[in-house]
Amino acid sequence: MSPDSSPASPRPPRVPLALLRTLVPLAERDEVQADLIAEFRQRAAEFGESAARRWFWRQTMASLPALFRRSWWRGWTGFEPRANRMRPGGPSMESWIIDARYAARRLLRRPLYTGLAVLTLALGIGGTAAIYGIARTILVEPLPYAAEDQLAAFWAPYDWSEQEFLHLRGRIPGFSSVAAYHPDDATLQIGDGPARLVPGIATSVELFTVLGVAPVLGTGFERGQDVQGAEPVAVISHGLWQELGGDPAIIGRSIRFDGTPRTIVGVMPAGFWFPDPKTRVWLAQRMDPQNRSGNYAFIGRVSAGHQVGAMDGPLRSLAQMLDEQWDYPPQWDKTREPAVTPLRTYLLGSMRPALVATLTAMGLILLIACANVAALMLGQVEGRTTELAVRSALGANRVRLTQQLVAEAALLGVASGVVGGLLAAGAFRTLVAALPLGAWGESASLDWGVFGVAMAVAVIASALVAIAPTIAMWRSDLRDRLGSSRTGGIAGRGGRLEGSLVVAEVALAVVMAAGAGLLIRSVSKLYAIEPGVETANVGVIDITLPNDLPSERRRQVLREMTAALADMPGVASAGLVQKFPLRGGGWSSGIEVEGIPATEVTTTFVRLVSPGYFETMGIPVREGRVLTESDRVTAGTPDADGVVVINEALVKKYFGNTNPIGRRVSNGWGGWARVVGVVGDVAEGKLTDAPAPARYMLVETLPFVSDMQTLAFRTEGRSPESALDDARQLIQRVAPSAAVQGVTTLDRVLDLAIGPARQVMTLLAILTTLALVLGAVGVYGVIAHFVSRRSRDWGVRIALGMMPSRVVAMIVARGAALVLVGIVVGVTAFVALARLLGSLLYEVESADPLAIVGATAVLIVVGLAAAVVPAVRASRTDPAIVLRES
Repeated sequence: MSPDSSPASPRPPRVPLALLRTLVPLAERDEVQADLIAEFRQRAAEFGESAARRWFWRQTMASLPALFRRSWWRGWTGFEPRANRMRPGGPSMESWIIDARYAARRLLRRPLYTGLAVLTLALGIGGTAAIYGIARTILVEPLPYAAEDQLAAFWAPYDWSEQEFLHLRGRIPGFSSVAAYHPDDATLQIGDGPARLVPGIATSVELFTVLGVAPVLGTGFERGQDVQGAEPVAVISHGLWQELGGDPAIIGRSIRFDGTPRTIVGVMPAGFWFPDPKTRVWLAQRMDPQNRSGNYAFIGRVSAGHQVGAMDGPLRSLAQMLDEQWDYPPQWDKTREPAVTPLRTYLLGSMRPALVATLTAMGLILLIACANVAALMLGQVEGRTTELAVRSALGANRVRLTQQLVAEAALLGVASGVVGGLLAAGAFRTLVAALPLGAWGESASLDWGVFGVAMAVAVIASALVAIAPTIAMWRSDLRDRLGSSRTGGIAGRGGRLEGSLVVAEVALAVVMAAGAGLLIRSVSKLYAIEPGVETANVGVIDITLPNDLPSERRRQVLREMTAALADMPGVASAGLVQKFPLRGGGWSSGIEVEGIPATEVTTTFVRLVSPGYFETMGIPVREGRVLTESDRVTAGTPDADGVVVINEALVKKYFGNTNPIGRRVSNGWGGWARVVGVVGDVAEGKLTDAPAPARYMLVETLPFVSDMQTLAFRTEGRSPESALDDARQLIQRVAPSAAVQGVTTLDRVLDLAIGPARQVMTLLAILTTLALVLGAVGVYGVIAHFVSRRSRDWGVRIALGMMPSRVVAMIVARGAALVLVGIVVGVTAFVALARLLGSLLYEVESADPLAIVGATAVLIVVGLAAAVVPAVRASRTDPAIVLRES
């Protein structure tokens, strides 16, 4: 039994003892350790074990600088005394430094191998680190709300009314509190300065209670501030407060939003947001018990004892309450399939599958890169067989030789981590723009954590890289290789490990290629949908009018802006609409058809437009005519019928085979309008929605005008992109009080309507191309190594009469076999993983055979092309030269 192992003896601290064992020279280690332990026990007996432990720690820490300096000097210079040579390896720190220095020299002497390995790994590391930096904030970090797992969003978002909320307020089963809100960007004007648009929402006063977050300044919303006649109040974000001067005295001050003075009652904490990071103001909505307009979303906090995932009972009770109070039209029946969604899932929407798919793709790229570098290292180990055998014959054990391989892989990993971190920094903004992040992308920022992730990934990657060559070395008899070194490839093992790496690369590339194929097919089907408008050469401007602007003045301003846009150089026509197509519906109202008794309450889309709207949007006229300037005279006149244009879906549903021209339909607000034309169906809601009935009336038809409008103009002889800035400036000159919310093109609106699949498809296609390139490099490298390892074999075969074409066929067949095995493995893995893309697909099955066949065909072509080059080189082997060198 050693002197420090007696059960009755006090034991020294383990950590400092381990440090000393690592750093003290072997020749002195036992003696120093014995002296220290003896001194420790003596002090423990005299002063107590706690005092002895403190002494042991002080002695160790005081010795560490000198021991580190000694170990570094010996490791860097390669000096090993006789005592260490008798016990191969020496102190571990010194041996690691020696091996790292040796590995660095080897890597510097092989710049092509080193550069290729570092760049290959850096691509995977940098991309993975960058996408993780984005995904961490959105998918991993907690939301800025208290107990977010207790928060849920109700079904039918932006379809609830003020009347429904006020009736249900405080009585919703299973919820301690519920808030209603809807988007309501507001114009902000300070003094005589220009108006600017501030992203915001209108909400009930319960919002911050539901979220469990209090303002850092002020009290926030209080009961009674969202009722009719209440003083207008607002809560602003920390960022907007800073922009306004950061004065704590802002609480109680009045600021004009949408032309209405609102008292600031709170400033939210830095980092708080809802419902997305761009929101900067929360307005208390004065709710009307008679308002049935459905444009609110509900969020709630479940009561104690309930869980978001188990709310079936309370929701059934809520549906019964709704059924008892209201009779819903079938298409708007909220009593069917009530459900709640966890708040994070609701807020993230389609971002989660897009981010997970991209992160998975980057992880696959990293694995392919690791397999490539491992194959490169295997080739290096093969080339060093004689050297390793000689070192083994001279006394080096496999542990020390393995340490050298690990040191080389670690240096490659560190270098790749540095380069990958730089690539991540450079690619961060590109990835943010390429991903469907929306408002979340504006708040995404690069931090030092990305570089930390890059280095952590580099460590993992280097460990993966070192596995294959280490296994190869431990499975071979290095000393026996000395006797067979001149037989070259004839005595070789056949490269089974390298073949396995190629199979893995091809399998991973198949998964990515098939995934990209799925998205390409899905997006192509989406673009094949006819939106009902001509998207080319159309510019789009979203504006917000001041809230205090009278309706008649609003109409005048809208007419002036539309006329000014139509007169711009290079503009053929211009029009406006209060709700633009392809942006998700909204603005529906009940309809009656004169002479046809209504059996049930039905609704249609209602669009208030200007006369030039149909021409500008390229909406085809099927019958009759569109709205004209002369129709403005009678529009909105109490004693006269207005005019209305309807779409084909409305004709089909309400008129059948009857000609609707001249018939009267209700305008949705107590009056009648005469049908003057029928136009083609337009995707007024989502692109994938079935054609829905719609009525188009002039802005002058109704007694009120919405504060949010969209202007469109069609260019002729110039691109709409080139006219957008001019159009923005023109709007600001014609109507300084109006805030331009954004400018874009109709093509871009269609792109956004396609959804996140379009952006993920583009990014995944780029990553798939990279995966294919890396896979081709891997196949080429392994086949080239196979050819060079068996060069004597090829020389002998050709000398005995084998045709060069037969040599090519044999080598290509080997590459094809590896690729085919990889394809089988990859297809199997893809079928299991394809569900990650399920929410991004449209009319395409996750196991779509065309996508799988396409990916298979691409990989076969790439793999065979990569194998042909070394095969042709082998077929040109000169037997005389090879045999003479052997």
